Amino acid sequence: MSAIDSAANKSTDNKSSVDMGLVDKDSVDKDSVDKNSVDTGSVDTGSVDTDSAVEYPRPPRREFKARGSFVTRCEHCQLPVINCLCPYQVTAKSHAQVWLLTHPLEHFKPTNTGRLIRDVLPATQLFTWYRTAPDAQLAALLEDHRYAPFVIFPDDQPDYAERVVDMSAVHAATESARIPVFIILDGTWRQARRMFRKSAYLDALPVLPLKTERETRYRLRKPASAAHLCTAEVAIELLRQGGDTSAANRLDDYFEVFNDSYAASRLHHKIDPPTAAMRRLLALNEQRV
Repeated sequence: MSAIDSAANKSTDNKSSVDMGLVDKDSVDKDSVDKNSVDTGSVDTGSVDTDSAVEYPRPPRREFKARGSFVTRCEHCQLPVINCLCPYQVTAKSHAQVWLLTHPLEHFKPTNTGRLIRDVLPATQLFTWYRTAPDAQLAALLEDHRYAPFVIFPDDQPDYAERVVDMSAVHAATESARIPVFIILDGTWRQARRMFRKSAYLDALPVLPLKTERETRYRLRKPASAAHLCTAEVAIELLRQGGDTSAANRLDDYFEVFNDSYAASRLHHKIDPPTAAMRRLLALNEQRV
């Protein structure tokens, strides 16, 4: 609940808080006001919020402004222009593919790291998660036998233990001339668990838990545990373990630059001179030219 909603609810819980457009609250004794006698017919309840408990109209909400909404951002990378990510964007090829099943709320977060995967690996697919039915394109791809999809999720519950595989299944798919696909549930850990449990169309797929000693280096959101990697970090480790080392290294550098640049921008600090990861990515772009 926003601060505005909280203030409005507190005001309507008190019988003295009669709408000032109808009754002068300073001239009315709170014990003498019959809430049912207040004229509400003059208020268009379709355009004004009302409190369901006392049915008094509330003032219209102010326009919501998220934290960082006043920052001037690059139209392409969405980072503050002081530390634009665009000069460091590189691409890479990988045998395995990443398909992102993204919670709807993640699309609006500039700190989302799933988009970094798409920047580096152009074959990456992005689908919005729906509980009742899959994206039509995703449904079609799941039926395409060229691909060997794996749902990336921890193996910490017994009810799907028979579906759990390890990285050897990924290598086996490659040897069978199929394209391994890592389906990453892109959202918070709570959202990811709900997505896994509420998506019946994923129930037939093998579950691949990520086994790694890596601890998160993501600084833009606070994880519940250092073992909880962000979406880009999960992809990096999967690619590395699957044999796509070059792609993993480029994505890792790109993630590091994003992480450092965004964190510095929160302090209105421009990174100068470039970090080691920045220099490596700039060198790759110079080779392309």
